[in-house]
Amino acid sequence: MKQIWIKHLIIFVLTGIGLTGFQCSKSHNPEVIPIEPPTVSIFTNPLMKGADPWVYQKDDVYYYMQTTGNSIRVWKTNAMSQLASAISKQVFAPEPGKQNSSNVWAPEIHYLDNKWYIYYTAGNGDDASQRTWVLENSSADPTTGTWVDKGRIYNDNADFWAIDGSIMDYNGTKYFIWCGRPDINNVILTQNIYISKMSNPWTLEGSVTKLTEPEFNWEKIGFGVNEGPQALKGPNNKYFLIYSASYCGTDDYSLGMLTLKDGGDPLNNNDWAKSQQPVFSKKPQNNAYGPGHNAFFKSPDGKEDWMIYHANSNSGEGCSELRNIRMQKFTYSATAVPVFEEPASTGLKIERPSGEK
Repeated sequence: MKQIWIKHLIIFVLTGIGLTGFQCSKSHNPEVIPIEPPTVSIFTNPLMKGADPWVYQKDDVYYYMQTTGNSIRVWKTNAMSQLASAISKQVFAPEPGKQNSSNVWAPEIHYLDNKWYIYYTAGNGDDASQRTWVLENSSADPTTGTWVDKGRIYNDNADFWAIDGSIMDYNGTKYFIWCGRPDINNVILTQNIYISKMSNPWTLEGSVTKLTEPEFNWEKIGFGVNEGPQALKGPNNKYFLIYSASYCGTDDYSLGMLTLKDGGDPLNNNDWAKSQQPVFSKKPQNNAYGPGHNAFFKSPDGKEDWMIYHANSNSGEGCSELRNIRMQKFTYSATAVPVFEEPASTGLKIERPSGEK
């Protein structure tokens, strides 16, 4: 019995020594597990200061523009939520004293017929002189190469005050949509939205159609305004036109919507149905006043739809440098109609667009 007890004692001691040695070995040679830096998966609004935002997405790059007042700049980024850190480049500055030398507003960049085009608003300093203009660049990267001034884009049937030019591509045909004041004396400030067919990226042809004019009270605050038209192609080949309504100097600047009937003719205003209520409007609790002048883009992986727009963070700030840029996701209803919800609150943590790196 004594021998058996001693044998068990020796085994126990040796086992303990082995375990202790193993533990000491681990402590002197710890396994190194690399720690990945945390991924920033959220962003907050506003993104940056500015107004009249525009985004064009080509391949994996987003090209962003906004009103700067006296020149045209292009921002280039792979992640829209990180827009504030994107590098921008001035690509055009008009010559002093020319008809496009002042009040450079709402530039939009588009890739058409294998070239880049910028559509912008400018005048000679007198508000009545505001018109839409075109620049062209054949370089693969629009932040390089030479921008050629193609002059004004207009239709003889509606050659008056014109701003906020944009493009609608419908079944392979391109249309120019813009905001105009038909009173050539610029006394009656009512602003309507017009459309005309394009024969090439800098020329309009045929008839001009007035698509919408301020009709409802929510479109006439300050004075009657329909401006900033943006074409949106939704699911099931449905087309919409989102526009800004009421004077931008009020807290009630908002978004309205036209819906083109299935198979409709964009030049026939009877084929467009107008929403009787704004589809996106102020939310004081969320520090969102006068939200409007929007644009649309897809997330990097193409799975999400996003809207970018400007707004004020406080009441009474008007059309000033206090406006700021914001973005948020939107969805479509079961009937393929866009649903924009309400402006997201400033400072709210929002998940970045899916696929952003």
